[in-house]
Amino acid sequence: MSSVLIRGGTVLTMNGAGEIVTGDVSLRDGRIAAIGGRLDDAHDSVIEASGALVLPGFVQTHLHLCQTLFRGMADDLRLIDWLRLRVWPLEAAHTPASLRASARLAAVELLSTGTTTALTMETVHDTDVIFDAVAATGMRATIGKCMMDADAQVPARLLENTRTSIDESVDIQRRWHGQANGRIRAAFAPRFAVSCSRDLLEAVAALSSSGQSLVHTHASEQQEEIGIVERLTGRRNLEYFADIGLTSPRLCLAHCVWVDDGEQALMAEHGVKVLHCPGSNLKLGSGLAPIPELRARGICVSLGADGAACNNRLDMFEEMRLAAVIQAVRKGPGVLTARDVVAMATRGGAQAIGLQDDIGSIELGKRADVIVVDVSRPHTTPGSDPYSTLVYAARGTDVRATIVDGHILVRDFVPVHLDPVEIAADARDAAKALVSRAGI
Repeated sequence: MSSVLIRGGTVLTMNGAGEIVTGDVSLRDGRIAAIGGRLDDAHDSVIEASGALVLPGFVQTHLHLCQTLFRGMADDLRLIDWLRLRVWPLEAAHTPASLRASARLAAVELLSTGTTTALTMETVHDTDVIFDAVAATGMRATIGKCMMDADAQVPARLLENTRTSIDESVDIQRRWHGQANGRIRAAFAPRFAVSCSRDLLEAVAALSSSGQSLVHTHASEQQEEIGIVERLTGRRNLEYFADIGLTSPRLCLAHCVWVDDGEQALMAEHGVKVLHCPGSNLKLGSGLAPIPELRARGICVSLGADGAACNNRLDMFEEMRLAAVIQAVRKGPGVLTARDVVAMATRGGAQAIGLQDDIGSIELGKRADVIVVDVSRPHTTPGSDPYSTLVYAARGTDVRATIVDGHILVRDFVPVHLDPVEIAADARDAAKALVSRAGI
């Protein structure tokens, strides 16, 4: 493998001590080989980082790559109507070609704005296409086939037989988990309690326990959803998940906007991870998640943009800023600091998906997933506090370089292997055909 020298930056290591180092970072054979000072040994590539911050690549822990083509097609709706009137019909109308176009469109946006790793839930069918497309982009991702077997209002193509849903998800695990030098992993992804039977969720809990696989689902996003779950099960989301053995350190829950004290205690007791999506929560009118309270209980909270159908951006800079300012309104300025939020976007994301030993900080021996953010422009000047600069001033377009596994995927603000113009043109054509098939 090639070697890369990142020269002369301010390195936010995001290690346990929160060290900031001035100097070079050496990447060799896909790993971080040296940090700090002047490194004069030869490298195959050199990235100039003067006037820039060097930090671990962002880890987005809740995305739907298959929904990127839906951008602007499902606006101004609340969650249940958003799903039933727009998102589910569009997902049902996807073809392998449109899924590939959607995943590639997402990947070029994510990589260009500094996201190197994604945890993503796809639709019910043709998930192999997403795995194949994402693997080819060079991103690191944990991908799940959406599982849905119990909602009469779901389009026929999305309503699965319970056994078939489980078997297909297990087969995907066998085919894809650990592929692309470990960059690509598979998770179980039951959509949420509203559209999954107890039998399916119990089977997922057992499979997760036996294989130590992640489970990626939604919970307590809106009060209407919670009311439906209570009518179906007699329990709130976390109580129900605990009853069926799903709560564990492998359970990754998107949103958790409306979790009461008892549910928060269950999450802390079982090591459940929270995937906070502030942009989506605001746009869908879901509410303001109790992030400081969750963190105070020791619960791991990370960040994600959700899908382009409900955000509509996939930019971690936007999510970091929103995460911080929302809590300033809820609880007061400083209750969730800029440094806290950058940690959620890096270390917290790595911890959420069980990769804290490999990514999420710049430390010797970890995987070489690194980004370089230009902070020399007027809108980021003078930039005396690097965390403040990242969260409150910087933008996704400030990402000068993105590196995954030691491979340069974005250089001088431009994707190296992906053509944004070609990908966008393909996406426009695919979206037009998709809408026609969906009939919306």
